[in-house]
Amino acid sequence: MDFGFGVEDEEFRAEARAWLAGRLGGDFAGAVGRGGPGSEHEGGPERRAWERELGRGGWIGLGWGSDAYGNRRATLTQQVVWAEEYARARAPGRYGHIGENLLAPTLLAHGTQEQRDEFLPGIARGEALWCQGYSEPGAGSDLAGVRTSAVLDAGSGSGSGLGSGLGSGSYRVTGQKIWTSLAHEADWCFVLARTEPGSRGHAGLSFLLVPMDQPGRIEVRPIRQLTGTSEFNEVFFDGAVASASHVVGGAGNGWRVAMGLLGFERGVSTLVQQIGFAEELAGVVRCALDSGAAVSDPVLRDRLVRQWAELRVMRWNALRTLGSSGSSGTSGSSGGDAGAPSVTKLLWGRWHQRLGELAMGVRGAAAAAGPGDWSEESPYELDALQRLFLFTRADTIYGGSDEIQRNIIAERVLGLPREAR
Repeated sequence: MDFGFGVEDEEFRAEARAWLAGRLGGDFAGAVGRGGPGSEHEGGPERRAWERELGRGGWIGLGWGSDAYGNRRATLTQQVVWAEEYARARAPGRYGHIGENLLAPTLLAHGTQEQRDEFLPGIARGEALWCQGYSEPGAGSDLAGVRTSAVLDAGSGSGSGLGSGLGSGSYRVTGQKIWTSLAHEADWCFVLARTEPGSRGHAGLSFLLVPMDQPGRIEVRPIRQLTGTSEFNEVFFDGAVASASHVVGGAGNGWRVAMGLLGFERGVSTLVQQIGFAEELAGVVRCALDSGAAVSDPVLRDRLVRQWAELRVMRWNALRTLGSSGSSGTSGSSGGDAGAPSVTKLLWGRWHQRLGELAMGVRGAAAAAGPGDWSEESPYELDALQRLFLFTRADTIYGGSDEIQRNIIAERVLGLPREAR
């Protein structure tokens, strides 16, 4: 595959670099480098304002395949250029990536034109923030175990008090979701719920768009992590209202829509992630050089080189996967390769976890101590490498555990017998 950058791509790069430099050197200078995995709690108000700034510049929705919603339209290589420049500028961690990179492509693929016209402009302006209601306490990576229910109430729409767009009927959503990133900030949640009573497994599920501003009907409880921060949450639905017109793909077709969304999850955004990984690796290398461990410990030096080489392999694999998705440039599409998202997740999850372990190995015994004095009255603080190590413990679990990814590859790609249930 020839994945090169042409003259127009480099012109696009210059424009993106100049725009980012102008904005991040001005009102948003304080947001540079803030947010992202492990530090999602940082700079909330500034990062919400940054989403709106991106929207005003038309930089949200480059890969939607249409510029009808106030967004720019970019080729696949230009999307990669933007991702690279964004990461290299250390621009703020995105609050709107779930709406832009997950929901929007799903609406473009499975939604009605009315749903696209209602929801995509708000995402493109950086105003509407979304979260994902998939996992439950008894249904994590195996979403076929979803128990959250949604019951159609044909006469409840006009009296719900939730504003326009509810139509003449609505669903009442009851249940619990967990590990819901940014639920405490989100305006909307796309929820996988069981709309056919008595159904099991993949059948009877629907993909609903649920407004989060429903006091008394939706409760968000932060989950405190090892890092001391709370980036994801438990969400409890107690008769929350979702319009019947906000079911994507039709009632009972939720599994097909949900699986389609997961195919969008690991696309161009994977390259953004890898640039962030490269910066983290560079920090670990600097620490090894400063401490002398890179010189005195040949085994550790070999591990550093392996991490660098494996990161390069992941980049080329990501480019290969993107290149096989066709020429449309739709964000995140993985084409017909059913195993590509699972392979990608397995690669980066274990790589990042090993990087966290390597960061502690470079530090030695000092890695166990905080940067300041600790006491019961003064809780511990973490430096960047300690936060990296603790956060990466979850890399092989969230977003689909390694065990589930291997099952997907075995059953859907290699054609091996399905696991006994």
